[in-house]
Amino acid sequence: MLHEKLTSFPKNFLWGAASAAYQVEGAWNEDGKGISNWDTFVRIPGKTFKGTNGDVAVDHYNRYKEDIQLMAEMGIKTYRFSVAWARIFPNGKGEINQEGLDFYHHLIDELIDHGIEPILTIYHWDLPQALQDAYGGWESRQVIEDFTNYCVALYKAFGDRVKYWVSLNEQNVFTRLGYQSAMHPPGVKDDKLFYQVNHHASLANAAAMREFRNYVPNGKIGPSFAYSPAYAATSKPEDVLAAENAEEFTSHWWMDVYVWGTYPKAAWDYLERKGIAPHVEVGDFELLRENKPDFMGVNYYQTTTFEKNTLDGVTSEGNFNTSGEKGTTEDTGIPGLYKTVHNKNLNRTNWDWNIDPQGLRIGLRRITNRYKLPVLISENGLGEYDQVEADGSINDDYRIEYLTSHVKAIQEALTDGVEVIGYCVWSFTDLLSWLNGYQKRYGFVYVNQQEEGEHDLRRIKKKSFYWYKDTIENNGENLR
Repeated sequence: MLHEKLTSFPKNFLWGAASAAYQVEGAWNEDGKGISNWDTFVRIPGKTFKGTNGDVAVDHYNRYKEDIQLMAEMGIKTYRFSVAWARIFPNGKGEINQEGLDFYHHLIDELIDHGIEPILTIYHWDLPQALQDAYGGWESRQVIEDFTNYCVALYKAFGDRVKYWVSLNEQNVFTRLGYQSAMHPPGVKDDKLFYQVNHHASLANAAAMREFRNYVPNGKIGPSFAYSPAYAATSKPEDVLAAENAEEFTSHWWMDVYVWGTYPKAAWDYLERKGIAPHVEVGDFELLRENKPDFMGVNYYQTTTFEKNTLDGVTSEGNFNTSGEKGTTEDTGIPGLYKTVHNKNLNRTNWDWNIDPQGLRIGLRRITNRYKLPVLISENGLGEYDQVEADGSINDDYRIEYLTSHVKAIQEALTDGVEVIGYCVWSFTDLLSWLNGYQKRYGFVYVNQQEEGEHDLRRIKKKSFYWYKDTIENNGENLR
Protein backbone atom coordinates (compact mmCIF):
# COMPACT_ATOMS: atom_id res chain seq x y z
CA MET A 1 0.00 0.00 0.00
CA LEU A 2 1.63 3.24 -1.19
CA HIS A 3 0.36 6.56 0.13
CA GLU A 4 0.56 10.00 -1.47
CA LYS A 5 0.34 11.62 1.98
CA LEU A 6 1.03 10.12 5.38
CA THR A 7 -1.18 10.60 8.44
CA SER A 8 0.42 12.74 11.16
CA PHE A 9 1.17 11.23 14.55
CA PRO A 10 -1.64 11.96 17.04
CA LYS A 11 -1.07 15.04 19.20
CA ASN A 12 -1.21 12.88 22.33
CA PHE A 13 1.17 10.23 20.95
CA LEU A 14 3.32 8.76 23.72
CA TRP A 15 6.91 9.12 22.58
CA GLY A 16 8.89 7.24 25.17
CA ALA A 17 11.56 4.81 26.25
CA ALA A 18 11.62 1.60 28.26
CA SER A 19 13.68 -0.45 30.70
CA ALA A 20 13.41 -3.41 33.08
CA ALA A 21 14.16 -3.51 36.79
CA TYR A 22 16.84 -6.20 36.76
CA GLN A 23 18.65 -4.58 33.85
CA VAL A 24 18.92 -1.07 35.30
CA GLU A 25 18.26 -0.88 39.03
CA GLY A 26 21.09 -2.73 40.76
CA ALA A 27 20.73 -2.65 44.56
CA TRP A 28 20.03 -6.35 44.27
CA ASN A 29 20.03 -7.00 48.02
CA GLU A 30 19.38 -3.54 49.47
CA ASP A 31 16.49 -2.14 51.51
CA GLY A 32 14.86 -5.50 52.14
CA LYS A 33 14.74 -6.76 48.56
CA GLY A 34 14.52 -10.53 48.20
CA ILE A 35 16.50 -12.74 45.83
CA SER A 36 15.14 -13.18 42.30
CA ASN A 37 15.63 -16.07 39.89
CA TRP A 38 18.03 -13.88 37.90
CA ASP A 39 20.09 -13.04 40.98
CA THR A 40 20.60 -16.80 41.30
CA PHE A 41 20.95 -17.72 37.62
CA VAL A 42 23.72 -15.24 36.76
CA ARG A 43 25.92 -16.82 39.43
CA ILE A 44 26.03 -20.10 37.52
CA PRO A 45 29.37 -20.12 35.65
CA GLY A 46 29.09 -19.70 31.89
CA LYS A 47 25.52 -18.45 31.77
CA THR A 48 26.23 -14.79 30.92
CA PHE A 49 28.84 -12.92 28.91
CA LYS A 50 32.00 -12.81 31.05
CA GLY A 51 29.88 -13.64 34.09
CA THR A 52 28.18 -10.24 34.20
CA ASN A 53 25.28 -9.72 36.59
CA GLY A 54 22.76 -7.12 37.67
CA ASP A 55 24.06 -6.57 41.19
CA VAL A 56 24.84 -2.94 40.29
CA ALA A 57 23.54 -2.82 36.71
CA VAL A 58 23.53 0.92 35.89
CA ASP A 59 22.55 1.89 39.45
CA HIS A 60 19.19 3.38 38.48
CA TYR A 61 17.96 2.58 41.99
CA ASN A 62 20.25 5.29 43.37
CA ARG A 63 20.42 7.51 40.25
CA TYR A 64 16.80 7.57 39.13
CA LYS A 65 16.50 11.34 39.70
CA GLU A 66 19.51 11.97 37.46
CA ASP A 67 18.06 9.67 34.80
CA ILE A 68 14.63 11.28 34.95
CA GLN A 69 16.20 14.72 34.66
CA LEU A 70 17.80 13.53 31.40
CA MET A 71 14.43 12.19 30.25
CA ALA A 72 12.87 15.56 30.93
CA GLU A 73 15.66 17.27 29.00
CA MET A 74 14.92 14.98 26.06
CA GLY A 75 11.22 15.74 26.38
CA ILE A 76 9.94 12.18 26.37
CA LYS A 77 6.24 11.78 27.05
CA THR A 78 6.35 8.39 28.75
CA TYR A 79 8.73 6.03 30.51
CA ARG A 80 8.02 2.33 30.75
CA PHE A 81 9.69 0.63 33.72
CA SER A 82 9.15 -2.63 35.55
CA VAL A 83 8.68 -3.39 39.22
CA ALA A 84 10.91 -6.01 40.81
CA TRP A 85 8.49 -8.49 42.41
CA ALA A 86 11.07 -9.47 45.06
CA ARG A 87 11.52 -5.82 46.01
CA ILE A 88 7.83 -5.66 46.97
CA PHE A 89 7.45 -9.20 48.32
CA PRO A 90 10.91 -10.53 49.28
CA ASN A 91 9.45 -14.03 49.59
CA GLY A 92 7.07 -13.65 46.65
CA LYS A 93 4.09 -13.33 48.97
CA GLY A 94 3.23 -12.50 52.55
CA GLU A 95 4.39 -9.23 54.09
CA ILE A 96 5.02 -6.23 51.85
CA ASN A 97 8.46 -4.63 51.99
CA GLN A 98 7.58 -0.97 52.49
CA GLU A 99 11.03 0.29 51.48
CA GLY A 100 10.65 -1.42 48.12
CA LEU A 101 7.20 0.06 47.64
CA ASP A 102 8.52 3.49 48.58
CA PHE A 103 11.17 3.37 45.85
CA TYR A 104 8.51 3.04 43.17
CA HIS A 105 6.35 5.70 44.85
CA HIS A 106 9.30 8.08 44.55
CA LEU A 107 10.06 7.00 40.97
CA ILE A 108 6.47 7.52 39.83
CA ASP A 109 6.16 10.87 41.60
CA GLU A 110 9.44 12.05 40.07
CA LEU A 111 8.23 11.10 36.59
CA ILE A 112 4.91 12.88 37.06
CA ASP A 113 6.64 15.98 38.47
CA HIS A 114 8.60 16.16 35.20
CA GLY A 115 5.50 15.70 33.03
CA ILE A 116 6.34 12.10 32.07
CA GLU A 117 3.55 9.49 31.90
CA PRO A 118 4.57 6.34 33.79
CA ILE A 119 3.90 2.96 32.18
CA LEU A 120 4.29 0.23 34.77
CA THR A 121 5.31 -3.30 33.77
CA ILE A 122 4.26 -5.70 36.49
CA TYR A 123 6.48 -8.63 35.48
CA HIS A 124 9.65 -8.44 33.41
CA TRP A 125 11.17 -11.88 34.03
CA ASP A 126 12.46 -11.50 37.62
CA LEU A 127 10.53 -14.11 39.64
CA PRO A 128 11.21 -14.24 43.39
CA GLN A 129 13.53 -17.19 43.93
CA ALA A 130 11.52 -18.15 47.00
CA LEU A 131 8.56 -19.10 44.76
CA GLN A 132 10.80 -21.08 42.42
CA ASP A 133 12.13 -22.98 45.42
CA ALA A 134 8.72 -23.46 47.03
CA TYR A 135 6.78 -24.88 44.11
CA GLY A 136 8.65 -24.34 40.85
CA GLY A 137 7.33 -20.83 40.21
CA TRP A 138 5.44 -20.77 36.91
CA GLU A 139 5.38 -24.58 36.90
CA SER A 140 2.60 -24.61 39.51
CA ARG A 141 -0.92 -23.19 39.45
CA GLN A 142 -0.13 -21.69 42.86
CA VAL A 143 1.71 -18.91 41.01
CA ILE A 144 -1.62 -17.61 39.68
CA GLU A 145 -2.81 -16.67 43.16
CA ASP A 146 0.54 -15.25 44.25
CA PHE A 147 0.96 -13.22 41.07
CA THR A 148 -2.58 -11.86 41.37
CA ASN A 149 -2.00 -10.80 44.97
CA TYR A 150 1.22 -9.09 43.91
CA CYS A 151 -0.67 -7.25 41.17
CA VAL A 152 -3.40 -6.11 43.55
CA ALA A 153 -0.76 -4.70 45.92
CA LEU A 154 0.60 -2.64 43.02
CA TYR A 155 -2.86 -1.53 41.90
CA LYS A 156 -3.65 -0.32 45.41
CA ALA A 157 -0.34 1.51 45.75
CA PHE A 158 0.00 3.12 42.33
CA GLY A 159 -3.37 2.94 40.60
CA ASP A 160 -4.18 6.54 41.51
CA ARG A 161 -1.24 7.83 39.43
CA VAL A 162 -0.48 5.18 36.79
CA LYS A 163 -2.90 4.86 33.87
CA TYR A 164 -1.05 2.42 31.59
CA TRP A 165 0.00 -1.00 32.82
CA VAL A 166 1.79 -3.92 31.15
CA SER A 167 0.92 -7.21 32.82
CA LEU A 168 3.47 -9.73 31.51
CA ASN A 169 6.48 -8.82 29.39
CA GLU A 170 7.33 -11.26 26.60
CA GLN A 171 5.71 -14.37 28.01
CA ASN A 172 6.74 -16.19 24.85
CA VAL A 173 10.40 -15.36 25.50
CA PHE A 174 10.78 -16.02 29.23
CA THR A 175 8.98 -19.35 28.91
CA ARG A 176 10.76 -20.49 25.75
CA LEU A 177 14.24 -19.55 26.96
CA GLY A 178 13.47 -20.87 30.44
CA TYR A 179 11.84 -24.19 29.52
CA GLN A 180 12.86 -25.05 25.93
CA SER A 181 16.38 -23.75 25.35
CA ALA A 182 17.46 -23.56 29.04
CA MET A 183 19.21 -20.24 28.30
CA HIS A 184 17.20 -18.38 30.98
CA PRO A 185 16.14 -19.45 34.47
CA PRO A 186 15.25 -22.02 35.57
CA GLY A 187 17.35 -23.59 32.78
CA VAL A 188 15.02 -26.47 31.84
CA LYS A 189 14.45 -28.29 28.55
CA ASP A 190 10.99 -29.88 28.63
CA ASP A 191 8.47 -29.22 25.86
CA LYS A 192 5.47 -30.45 27.83
CA LEU A 193 6.40 -28.32 30.83
CA PHE A 194 6.95 -25.36 28.51
CA TYR A 195 3.34 -25.47 27.34
CA GLN A 196 2.04 -26.06 30.88
CA VAL A 197 4.03 -23.11 32.21
CA ASN A 198 2.60 -20.95 29.43
CA HIS A 199 -0.93 -21.96 30.33
CA HIS A 200 -0.34 -20.96 33.96
CA ALA A 201 1.17 -17.63 32.87
CA SER A 202 -1.81 -16.92 30.59
CA LEU A 203 -4.20 -17.65 33.45
CA ALA A 204 -2.20 -15.38 35.75
CA ASN A 205 -2.32 -12.65 33.12
CA ALA A 206 -6.10 -12.99 32.81
CA ALA A 207 -6.57 -12.98 36.59
CA ALA A 208 -4.41 -9.85 36.85
CA MET A 209 -6.54 -8.07 34.24
CA ARG A 210 -9.74 -9.14 35.99
CA GLU A 211 -8.60 -7.58 39.26
CA PHE A 212 -7.32 -4.51 37.46
CA ARG A 213 -10.89 -3.54 36.54
CA ASN A 214 -11.77 -3.48 40.25
CA TYR A 215 -8.88 -1.31 41.40
CA VAL A 216 -7.95 0.88 38.41
CA PRO A 217 -11.27 1.26 36.56
CA ASN A 218 -10.04 4.18 34.43
CA GLY A 219 -6.70 2.59 33.55
CA LYS A 220 -5.54 0.55 30.57
CA ILE A 221 -3.79 -2.82 30.77
CA GLY A 222 -2.37 -5.37 28.36
CA PRO A 223 0.52 -7.82 27.96
CA SER A 224 3.63 -7.06 25.91
CA PHE A 225 4.29 -9.71 23.30
CA ALA A 226 7.61 -10.21 21.51
CA TYR A 227 6.29 -10.33 17.97
CA SER A 228 8.47 -11.51 15.11
CA PRO A 229 6.16 -11.73 12.08
CA ALA A 230 6.72 -14.85 9.98
CA TYR A 231 7.74 -14.69 6.31
CA ALA A 232 7.78 -17.56 3.84
CA ALA A 233 11.23 -18.13 2.31
CA THR A 234 9.72 -18.60 -1.16
CA SER A 235 6.34 -18.75 -2.85
CA LYS A 236 6.50 -22.55 -2.78
CA PRO A 237 3.32 -23.73 -1.03
CA GLU A 238 5.34 -25.86 1.40
CA ASP A 239 7.30 -22.80 2.52
CA VAL A 240 4.11 -20.75 2.82
CA LEU A 241 2.65 -23.52 4.98
CA ALA A 242 5.81 -23.54 7.10
CA ALA A 243 5.41 -19.78 7.68
CA GLU A 244 1.74 -20.33 8.60
CA ASN A 245 2.83 -23.02 11.08
CA ALA A 246 5.39 -20.64 12.56
CA GLU A 247 2.89 -17.80 12.91
CA GLU A 248 0.52 -20.13 14.80
CA PHE A 249 3.14 -21.72 17.08
CA THR A 250 5.27 -18.64 17.73
CA SER A 251 2.67 -15.84 17.74
CA HIS A 252 -1.01 -16.82 17.63
CA TRP A 253 -0.48 -19.33 20.45
CA TRP A 254 -0.13 -16.36 22.82
CA MET A 255 -2.03 -13.50 21.25
CA ASP A 256 -5.14 -15.60 20.49
CA VAL A 257 -5.29 -16.55 24.17
CA TYR A 258 -4.83 -12.97 25.32
CA VAL A 259 -7.66 -11.67 23.16
CA TRP A 260 -10.01 -14.58 22.47
CA GLY A 261 -9.23 -17.01 25.29
CA THR A 262 -8.64 -19.88 22.84
CA TYR A 263 -5.63 -21.70 21.40
CA PRO A 264 -5.15 -22.07 17.63
CA LYS A 265 -6.85 -25.35 16.69
CA ALA A 266 -4.21 -26.78 14.36
CA ALA A 267 -1.48 -26.10 16.93
CA TRP A 268 -3.56 -27.56 19.77
CA ASP A 269 -4.35 -30.71 17.81
CA TYR A 270 -0.66 -31.14 16.98
CA LEU A 271 0.33 -30.86 20.66
CA GLU A 272 -2.36 -33.33 21.67
CA ARG A 273 -1.05 -35.86 19.15
CA LYS A 274 2.43 -35.35 20.56
CA GLY A 275 1.17 -35.70 24.13
CA ILE A 276 2.48 -32.28 25.19
CA ALA A 277 -0.68 -30.16 25.25
CA PRO A 278 -1.16 -28.35 28.57
CA HIS A 279 -3.54 -29.71 31.20
CA VAL A 280 -6.59 -27.48 31.42
CA GLU A 281 -8.94 -27.35 34.39
CA VAL A 282 -12.62 -26.46 34.54
CA GLY A 283 -13.09 -22.70 34.36
CA ASP A 284 -9.74 -21.96 32.72
CA PHE A 285 -11.12 -20.98 29.35
CA GLU A 286 -13.89 -18.93 30.95
CA LEU A 287 -11.27 -16.91 32.83
CA LEU A 288 -9.26 -16.41 29.64
CA ARG A 289 -12.26 -15.45 27.49
CA GLU A 290 -13.75 -13.00 29.99
CA ASN A 291 -10.64 -10.87 30.51
CA LYS A 292 -9.55 -9.15 27.33
CA PRO A 293 -6.69 -6.61 27.25
CA ASP A 294 -7.26 -2.94 26.46
CA PHE A 295 -4.33 -2.92 24.05
CA MET A 296 -1.72 -5.26 22.64
CA GLY A 297 1.77 -4.42 23.74
CA VAL A 298 4.29 -5.26 21.04
CA ASN A 299 8.04 -5.64 21.45
CA TYR A 300 9.34 -5.62 17.90
CA TYR A 301 12.92 -6.17 16.82
CA GLN A 302 12.86 -8.34 13.72
CA THR A 303 10.99 -10.64 11.38
CA THR A 304 11.85 -14.31 10.90
CA THR A 305 11.81 -16.20 7.61
CA PHE A 306 10.83 -19.86 7.41
CA GLU A 307 10.93 -22.78 5.02
CA LYS A 308 9.75 -26.38 5.01
CA ASN A 309 11.33 -28.65 7.60
CA THR A 310 11.20 -32.40 7.03
CA LEU A 311 10.24 -34.89 9.73
CA ASP A 312 13.92 -35.69 10.24
CA GLY A 313 14.99 -32.07 9.82
CA VAL A 314 16.49 -29.28 11.90
CA THR A 315 15.59 -29.16 15.61
CA SER A 316 15.51 -26.33 18.14
CA GLU A 317 19.12 -27.05 19.09
CA GLY A 318 21.41 -24.43 17.56
CA ASN A 319 23.76 -21.65 18.57
CA PHE A 320 22.17 -18.37 19.56
CA ASN A 321 24.46 -15.37 19.17
CA THR A 322 25.10 -13.78 22.58
CA SER A 323 28.70 -12.87 21.79
CA GLY A 324 28.22 -10.14 19.17
CA GLU A 325 30.23 -12.20 16.68
CA LYS A 326 28.24 -11.67 13.49
CA GLY A 327 27.23 -14.82 11.62
CA THR A 328 27.30 -17.21 14.58
CA THR A 329 23.54 -17.73 14.91
CA GLU A 330 22.43 -21.11 13.58
CA ASP A 331 19.09 -21.92 11.98
CA THR A 332 16.66 -23.89 14.11
CA GLY A 333 13.21 -25.41 13.75
CA ILE A 334 10.69 -28.05 14.67
CA PRO A 335 10.76 -31.17 12.48
CA GLY A 336 7.66 -31.39 10.31
CA LEU A 337 6.62 -27.79 11.06
CA TYR A 338 9.19 -25.19 10.04
CA LYS A 339 12.83 -24.14 10.07
CA THR A 340 14.37 -20.69 10.06
CA VAL A 341 16.39 -19.50 7.09
CA HIS A 342 18.53 -16.42 6.46
CA ASN A 343 16.61 -13.73 4.59
CA LYS A 344 19.14 -12.34 2.13
CA ASN A 345 16.93 -9.31 1.49
CA LEU A 346 17.65 -7.97 4.97
CA ASN A 347 20.75 -6.65 6.72
CA ARG A 348 21.65 -8.02 10.13
CA THR A 349 23.12 -6.55 13.31
CA ASN A 350 26.28 -7.88 14.92
CA TRP A 351 24.00 -10.07 17.02
CA ASP A 352 22.41 -11.50 13.84
CA TRP A 353 19.06 -9.75 14.31
CA ASN A 354 17.33 -8.88 11.05
CA ILE A 355 16.83 -5.16 10.39
CA ASP A 356 13.36 -4.90 8.87
CA PRO A 357 11.32 -1.74 9.52
CA GLN A 358 8.61 -2.81 7.07
CA GLY A 359 8.18 -5.91 9.20
CA LEU A 360 6.96 -3.66 12.00
CA ARG A 361 4.33 -2.19 9.70
CA ILE A 362 3.32 -5.68 8.58
CA GLY A 363 3.08 -6.87 12.17
CA LEU A 364 1.00 -3.89 13.25
CA ARG A 365 -1.44 -4.51 10.42
CA ARG A 366 -1.72 -8.22 11.22
CA ILE A 367 -2.52 -7.47 14.86
CA THR A 368 -5.06 -4.80 13.93
CA ASN A 369 -6.84 -7.00 11.41
CA ARG A 370 -6.87 -10.07 13.63
CA TYR A 371 -7.53 -8.61 17.09
CA LYS A 372 -9.07 -5.16 16.54
CA LEU A 373 -7.05 -3.67 19.40
CA PRO A 374 -4.92 -0.54 19.68
CA VAL A 375 -1.19 -1.23 19.92
CA LEU A 376 1.43 0.06 22.32
CA ILE A 377 4.89 -0.46 20.85
CA SER A 378 6.45 -1.27 24.18
CA GLU A 379 9.93 -2.02 22.82
CA ASN A 380 11.91 -1.37 19.65
CA GLY A 381 15.57 -0.55 19.41
CA LEU A 382 19.05 -1.42 18.21
CA GLY A 383 21.63 -3.22 20.31
CA GLU A 384 25.13 -2.50 19.02
CA TYR A 385 28.69 -1.62 19.99
CA ASP A 386 29.08 2.09 20.81
CA GLN A 387 32.38 3.94 20.84
CA VAL A 388 33.21 6.97 22.97
CA GLU A 389 35.36 9.28 20.85
CA ALA A 390 38.36 11.22 22.14
CA ASP A 391 36.21 14.34 22.49
CA GLY A 392 33.61 12.43 24.53
CA SER A 393 31.01 12.20 21.76
CA ILE A 394 29.19 9.04 20.72
CA ASN A 395 28.19 9.13 17.09
CA ASP A 396 25.61 6.36 16.83
CA ASP A 397 24.31 7.28 13.37
CA TYR A 398 23.48 3.61 12.80
CA ARG A 399 20.96 3.81 15.67
CA ILE A 400 19.46 7.00 14.29
CA GLU A 401 19.07 5.34 10.89
CA TYR A 402 17.48 2.26 12.47
CA LEU A 403 15.01 4.22 14.60
CA THR A 404 14.15 6.66 11.83
CA SER A 405 13.21 3.83 9.49
CA HIS A 406 11.03 2.19 12.16
CA VAL A 407 9.27 5.44 13.09
CA LYS A 408 8.50 5.97 9.40
CA ALA A 409 7.05 2.45 9.30
CA ILE A 410 4.81 3.31 12.26
CA GLN A 411 3.57 6.39 10.44
CA GLU A 412 2.82 4.28 7.38
CA ALA A 413 0.90 1.86 9.61
CA LEU A 414 -1.05 4.78 11.09
CA THR A 415 -1.94 5.80 7.55
CA ASP A 416 -3.03 2.21 6.91
CA GLY A 417 -5.53 2.57 9.77
CA VAL A 418 -3.61 1.06 12.69
CA GLU A 419 -4.18 2.70 16.09
CA VAL A 420 -0.84 3.10 17.86
CA ILE A 421 -0.86 4.54 21.39
CA GLY A 422 2.84 5.14 21.75
CA TYR A 423 6.40 4.14 20.95
CA CYS A 424 8.80 3.11 23.72
CA VAL A 425 12.34 2.84 22.44
CA TRP A 426 14.50 0.21 24.10
CA SER A 427 16.17 1.76 25.98
CA PHE A 428 16.68 5.16 27.58
CA THR A 429 20.07 4.45 29.17
CA ASP A 430 22.39 1.61 28.36
CA LEU A 431 21.70 -1.39 30.56
CA LEU A 432 22.60 -5.00 31.29
CA SER A 433 21.51 -6.94 28.19
CA TRP A 434 20.69 -10.16 30.05
CA LEU A 435 23.03 -12.80 28.58
CA ASN A 436 24.97 -10.27 26.49
CA GLY A 437 26.47 -8.20 29.27
CA TYR A 438 27.14 -4.47 28.89
CA GLN A 439 28.84 -4.65 25.50
CA LYS A 440 25.48 -4.72 23.68
CA ARG A 441 24.23 -1.17 24.06
CA TYR A 442 20.73 0.12 23.32
CA GLY A 443 20.45 3.46 25.06
CA PHE A 444 20.17 7.09 24.06
CA VAL A 445 22.41 7.68 27.08
CA TYR A 446 25.75 5.89 27.36
CA VAL A 447 26.57 4.52 30.81
CA ASN A 448 30.21 3.96 31.70
CA GLN A 449 29.69 0.39 32.81
CA GLN A 450 31.68 -2.56 31.47
CA GLU A 451 31.99 -6.32 31.93
CA GLU A 452 35.25 -6.12 33.86
CA GLY A 453 36.89 -3.72 36.29
CA GLU A 454 35.57 -0.70 38.14
CA HIS A 455 33.63 2.00 36.29
CA ASP A 456 32.13 5.29 37.37
CA LEU A 457 28.66 4.80 35.77
CA ARG A 458 28.65 8.38 34.42
CA ARG A 459 25.97 9.21 31.87
CA ILE A 460 26.90 10.56 28.40
CA LYS A 461 24.31 11.69 25.88
CA LYS A 462 24.73 10.00 22.48
CA LYS A 463 24.01 11.64 19.14
CA SER A 464 20.74 9.69 19.05
CA PHE A 465 19.64 11.50 22.24
CA TYR A 466 19.43 14.76 20.31
CA TRP A 467 17.78 13.07 17.31
CA TYR A 468 14.97 11.69 19.49
CA LYS A 469 14.61 15.01 21.29
CA ASP A 470 14.06 16.70 17.91
CA THR A 471 11.67 13.96 16.77
CA ILE A 472 9.54 14.40 19.89
CA GLU A 473 9.53 18.19 19.65
CA ASN A 474 8.30 17.93 16.06
CA ASN A 475 5.92 15.01 16.75
CA GLY A 476 7.59 13.05 13.97
CA GLU A 477 7.07 15.73 11.33
CA ASN A 478 10.83 16.16 10.89
CA LEU A 479 11.15 12.67 9.37
CA ARG A 480 9.52 13.54 6.05
